Amino acid sequence: MAAYLCHEAPDLLTHEAEVVDSRPGAVVLSRSALYPGGGGQPTDRGTLAWKGGETAITGVEQQGSRLWHLLAESVEISGPVELRVDPDFRFLMQQLHTGLHIVNALAFQAFDGALVTGANMTGDPVSGGGTARIDLDLPGADNQRLREMEATINDIIAQDLPVNTFSLPMAQAAQEPGTLRSKAVTPPAQPDGTVRIVEIAGLDRQACGGTHLSSTGESRPLRILKVENKGRHNRRVKLGLADL
Repeated sequence: MAAYLCHEAPDLLTHEAEVVDSRPGAVVLSRSALYPGGGGQPTDRGTLAWKGGETAITGVEQQGSRLWHLLAESVEISGPVELRVDPDFRFLMQQLHTGLHIVNALAFQAFDGALVTGANMTGDPVSGGGTARIDLDLPGADNQRLREMEATINDIIAQDLPVNTFSLPMAQAAQEPGTLRSKAVTPPAQPDGTVRIVEIAGLDRQACGGTHLSSTGESRPLRILKVENKGRHNRRVKLGLADL
């Protein structure tokens, strides 16, 4: 789990940088606040501006420790640039990702330590709509019990619980039940041997590399749109943000 600038400075959405490598339609920057994607969360949207031009960033390609920012135009850029993260899309993903953590925490408590087998988020910042899904290892679970979590989810949002992040040594995180919540994937350690932890005060703490709200109360209410079986073990919970 790499240490990203969006982790260190979550409110930094516009900043200057230098192009350190380039090819037609792609650049590596000296620093970038763009979340590159991972764990079911898509890459941030944004734009790159330079003297004489501006273009959208369409994705990120990771090669080792280098992040190639893929551009909408086949231009080759050098020198100073300004990176601008789309604030609406970032906020949309923060709401959805924090919501998934709430669902995950409630299911972990209610179903004897249910582990995550997959997650995905998608959204349209223009309309303000977004959905997310989480797959849980819950063989034999009553789907109605999962549907009934909606009221508790929104009660937690209304409580405006702080959401904090910090680092733990990987060995310590591995010894704390529920901190490594994925059934199949162990999050990679950061270069210093630690793992990033996201904690919702009084509710949950788990390893995660995504972007989140600073408190649950920043989120719009969430709706459970669907609960369905995906194979013998998996239960899929699909969430949506309430209409604006």
